[in-house]
Amino acid sequence: MQLKVEVEVQAPKQAVWAVITDIEGSASRISSIQKLEILEKPAGSLVGLKWRETRVMFGQEATEVMWVTAAVDNDHYDVRAESHGAIYTTTMAVKGEGASSTLSMAFGAEVLTFGAKVMWALTGWIAVRAMRKALLKDLSELRDAAEAAHRSAAAA
Repeated sequence: MQLKVEVEVQAPKQAVWAVITDIEGSASRISSIQKLEILEKPAGSLVGLKWRETRVMFGQEATEVMWVTAAVDNDHYDVRAESHGAIYTTTMAVKGEGASSTLSMAFGAEVLTFGAKVMWALTGWIAVRAMRKALLKDLSELRDAAEAAHRSAAAA
């Protein structure tokens, strides 16, 4: 499964980047995150940052361990998680010039085990629609946080 969603943000990409790379503060910005615990925090780099995140997905509480595998400052970062017989990857990216930008999230799931493949065959079509909605909600909440931070900084 591969999905990509994006939203327009009325803030420069550096302001958006500051919000989306503040993983520790994500629980205060994304309403579906119930708890977030940093497990590893490398000095001076986003790559290697590892955290445990508990969120509500599809009406159920789920906890996953995630880590940043690659990053280009003020452009994008990649996250990986492995769970339930699958590898999940997410790329958060911000593009733009001047006062506005585009925030995007690309999500992929590679199903590995027989059990996971069977579940995907039975329910995958439902999951795609629900995931798209969940990703757009996350991006909208991050957009709102970036725009609020930018307005606050501009007023100061």
